[in-house]
Amino acid sequence: MGQITLNQVRKSFGEVDVIPGVDLDIKDGEFVVFVGPSGCGKSTLLRLIAGLEDTTSGTISIDGKDATALPPAKRGLAMVFQSYALYPHMSVKKNIGFPLKMAGMDPAEAEKRIQRAASVLNLTNYLDRKPGQLSGGQRQRVAIGRAIVREPAAFLFDEPLSNLDAALRVGMRQEISELHQSLKTTMIYVTHDQVEAMTMADKIVVLNAGRIEQVGSPLDLYHNPKNVFVAGFIGSPKMNLIEGPEAAKHGAHTIGARPEHITVGDGPWEGVVGLSEHLGSDSFIKVDVPGIGIINVRGSGELGVHHGDRVKLNPAGKIHRFDANGLALA
Repeated sequence: MGQITLNQVRKSFGEVDVIPGVDLDIKDGEFVVFVGPSGCGKSTLLRLIAGLEDTTSGTISIDGKDATALPPAKRGLAMVFQSYALYPHMSVKKNIGFPLKMAGMDPAEAEKRIQRAASVLNLTNYLDRKPGQLSGGQRQRVAIGRAIVREPAAFLFDEPLSNLDAALRVGMRQEISELHQSLKTTMIYVTHDQVEAMTMADKIVVLNAGRIEQVGSPLDLYHNPKNVFVAGFIGSPKMNLIEGPEAAKHGAHTIGARPEHITVGDGPWEGVVGLSEHLGSDSFIKVDVPGIGIINVRGSGELGVHHGDRVKLNPAGKIHRFDANGLALA
């Protein structure tokens, strides 16, 4: 079981509230991603759940039991860090089995768990190697293997892919998602990369300045952002946000239009193409529209417009409206 409940969890450093007070329910077996800009409190919140930081107030429950005051080793959780934190002088096998050795587990049972984890992570042929003989992706798998053998109630990942190059990030992202499908264990994953959040999560928790802005499925956040912050953060390229007379025409303080929902050819907005990027399957263009500003457009790879072209744009009716407080309007 891996149900985790946060009730008014608060963390302060001196007089500064880093986490002002968070309520969150994570169901057993869910893959939950904490996402937000740098400094939003996502890693601090993860460390509070892990027990690596003391809560200032509030309660953290794991499987219905108050774990707020429990030390990390007693919470039944396993954490995977950005830095791998492997012992360079130990083999892969000894690194994976180290927490079991420290726990005094029967060697035969430990061997079964090590072999099972190595098989799941495709590390069987690397068990005798040292970390220095592995690639970054393989080292990250060893760190995950060390967590798997503990058979925790939940896995906690703190930006585990940040040290990998782009291609390895995509591969490891898929491997972690497949691992979740295989183990059916609760996973909480911290990242600043909203693409990782969108592709991996059952549920996304968007954080800003220590507060939860919105919780929901990736598609729910994409189609129904509750406020301007979520609208501008979820989606790549980010949503175009427009204020002034154009927004007032739609009865709003701010309107939003996603680049992929804007068509080129005819429409109410007209401007001049600035930057034009053609990537094969997609084209990304920036259009300077008088009275509105720069509009980002995402079109097909066949979009035949270039720098200096004058074009008309149509948001195709897919406009999000927000009030003066940044909250979504019906």
